[in-house]
Amino acid sequence: MPYKTHGSGRPQRSASSFRRGRPQGGGRSGGARKKGPQKQYIHPSKFVNKAVTKEAEAPYEPKHVFADFPFGAELHANIRAKGFEKPSAIQDQAIPEIIAGKDVIGLANTGTGKTAAFLLPIIERMSGIMLRPSVLIVAPTRELAQQIDEEFRAFARGMGLYSALIVGGVNVDRQLRDLKRRPHFIIGTPGRLKDLIERRHLQMKNMGVLVLDEADRMLDMGFLPDIRRIVSEMPKERQSLFFSATITPDIEALVHDFLTDPVTVSVRTTETSDHVEQDVIEARDKAHKIELLGELLAQDGYDKVLVFGETKFGVQRLSDHLSNAGHPSVAIHGNKNQSQRQRALKQFKDEKVKVMVATDVAARGLDIPNVTHVINFDTPQTYSDYVHRIGRTGRGGAHGRAHTFIDQQ
Repeated sequence: MPYKTHGSGRPQRSASSFRRGRPQGGGRSGGARKKGPQKQYIHPSKFVNKAVTKEAEAPYEPKHVFADFPFGAELHANIRAKGFEKPSAIQDQAIPEIIAGKDVIGLANTGTGKTAAFLLPIIERMSGIMLRPSVLIVAPTRELAQQIDEEFRAFARGMGLYSALIVGGVNVDRQLRDLKRRPHFIIGTPGRLKDLIERRHLQMKNMGVLVLDEADRMLDMGFLPDIRRIVSEMPKERQSLFFSATITPDIEALVHDFLTDPVTVSVRTTETSDHVEQDVIEARDKAHKIELLGELLAQDGYDKVLVFGETKFGVQRLSDHLSNAGHPSVAIHGNKNQSQRQRALKQFKDEKVKVMVATDVAARGLDIPNVTHVINFDTPQTYSDYVHRIGRTGRGGAHGRAHTFIDQQ
């Protein structure tokens, strides 16, 4: 049960040594560190919310089952192999529009099945098409691009369709080899895609389908110029699909420039999860926070815990400390290369470790099932970041809990 103050004794020796071992200024070298954007003050009351049950909310009743969609036998077999029977709301409403060849704006939260909503009808259309590559899917982070590629491979198994994963943070040579095989689907992040287009390694002239996934996140992360550059190389005659949790003025401008008579499918739910129990925990200092975090993780029910920290260095040190203290942990942040990030993510997803410590940027777009708790070890930069963080738990209407450490009053 969350508590405002806890543990009046001395901080544990290991927690104190953690604090003493940190270089001045929070960096590796102890010199002055370049400061990023100033953190917003968020009143602690905004981190407190008593969960409400969702029993009164009727479950979504789809108009279709997957067997109703006009897919070929192989695709239907792959859908059944994944255990899909009834589509989610975004799948139920978007798939018929995409099959009809319309441009679509899909407004949906992460974790609502939107990847299958755009992959399935596109895979069906691409079977038997000779022009390659034909489909470009752009995502904000390496991890999300990797998840989309994994889903593509499962749905397209045995259908003679191939993909190339084009993301930063990994050696480009393998990606260039994959492109020479002329895959049907290119799935990637904006920076690496733009780079390979400008180096003439990636040709866009045959691309008949564009998908922008988590478009709002890409704009938040400053990718708008890259996206405009990429799309400028594509044919004007194409099908364009935008998926986003929100519609902002920048998104509306993109829609106006890139889409033709789009159909809007909105299944978006409220921003802050009302069914996530949110509370604050007061701590005297960093050593006290570490002590309290260890006590939380020792309690029953803390089975799959996502901990957010502010800096790459701080996240790694906290993860190492937790593992040494008997709480198996992995870290995910920008100093990890792609294979290290994928390995850490897989260990956490597969519950080989029960704690993942992450920075905000590294965790964007991740869809991790069954997270029991989100713990904000460091407060977020903005309230929007807070909403994004706690949205990692309580997915699909399940109960979740979020704790935020604040300075002792």
